[in-house]
Amino acid sequence: MNTQSGNILLNINPNDSIIVKGNIAPITLTQNGFHEEWEVLSNFRIAAPEKEYTVSTFQSFLPNESVSVADVWKIDEAGVMELLRQIHPNPNLKMSIDAGDSSGLWGCLRAYNDKFADIQFRLHAEFMFDDGRFTPSLFTGNLIIDRVHQKVNYFKMYVPEGTVNFDVAWRKYPDKPYSIIDSGFCSQMELQSDHPNILKDIEFTESISQDEANKKLMRCFYKFEEINWVSFDEAIESAVTQQKPIHVISIDGPLKDESC
Repeated sequence: MNTQSGNILLNINPNDSIIVKGNIAPITLTQNGFHEEWEVLSNFRIAAPEKEYTVSTFQSFLPNESVSVADVWKIDEAGVMELLRQIHPNPNLKMSIDAGDSSGLWGCLRAYNDKFADIQFRLHAEFMFDDGRFTPSLFTGNLIIDRVHQKVNYFKMYVPEGTVNFDVAWRKYPDKPYSIIDSGFCSQMELQSDHPNILKDIEFTESISQDEANKKLMRCFYKFEEINWVSFDEAIESAVTQQKPIHVISIDGPLKDESC
């Protein structure tokens, strides 16, 4: 454990082990009914309901240098790919629908004290089927490090809920060169350690909120998040004051994730 001027160095003992449980809820809602026609999608289940990992897998989530609260860093792919294979044997981090800046894996030091550190993370991945792909909106979660014993205290990685939280492409017609697209909702897709999260009532030395960490991570994926967005009413007021027109764009899906 190393603490100096608000910076901390995070370490874990790679020889320890941890049990991670996985779950995918049956998909019962898609916009165009793919879950009723496409057997692979309707039968999409967790590859391994329970798996034991050495803690070295989670080293991928840790920064290589000392960090301060709100710092962000790139996560190494190796351990993440190992975890994603517990969900499905063929994960892909090179997004098929990548618009240029949405691929990646990023971590943020959300909080720490002398005993614990809370790393919040976000990553984008998809799973390749023989006849298509499944792209969750995003994976997010937390990794709690016991700084004293250099152990993983808690881990959870999941696809957050939303009206739409995944996108799929199905090569329904083998003789055609294209895929057809749908989107839908999955109520649960997650990996979670078998250890209890004991940090709910812990007082941290330094911290930012979950929302602040989410915004920090989102800006790592989408350049448009650096824009100073304002409400429509504020935009109207500014347009009148500055005598400038308003350029309006209408979209039919979310901008801030990969679900559409």
